[in-house]
Amino acid sequence: MPVFTRFIILLAFVFVSSFVFAEQKIAFVNQAKLLQKAPQAEYARTKLQKEFASRDKALVSLQKKIKKAADKLQKNAAVLSVEELNKLKRKVTLLSRDLERDKAAFKEDLSIRQNEELIKLQKSVLKSIQTVAEKEKYDLILSEGIVYASQRSDITDKILAQLKKQYKSGQ
Repeated sequence: MPVFTRFIILLAFVFVSSFVFAEQKIAFVNQAKLLQKAPQAEYARTKLQKEFASRDKALVSLQKKIKKAADKLQKNAAVLSVEELNKLKRKVTLLSRDLERDKAAFKEDLSIRQNEELIKLQKSVLKSIQTVAEKEKYDLILSEGIVYASQRSDITDKILAQLKKQYKSGQ
């Protein structure tokens, strides 16, 4: 096949492919922004704070109790009998163990609940993206790994508006 014919075929291919891509409606969504600013995210944060507030207060109370016992131990070490001193040391040690165990359980439970709420939020974000994509007839919506997206192709605010609408209808 002569070089000229190859060139014409290549040129035709480039022209046809650019014509096909010109008709595509493509957009970009900043999911990190959505996960941060969606009303569902604020609701989840508030819900988790309320859910774990009593356990957090209990941990703070236990820390104060340990500090009080440790201060008493330090202050009265010289005047306490050996038996009382050992009893107070044992109390501080046991309370410290309880605190560490409770802290670890608290962190684990909080982490599990945060992940559960994040999954719910991600589903809401995906649903909103799909709703906007279908409504406005987008062919492709990109998210992660984008090096550049013009303001014109960024539909994050549209998705955020859809999330707010979805949130209001679900409450």
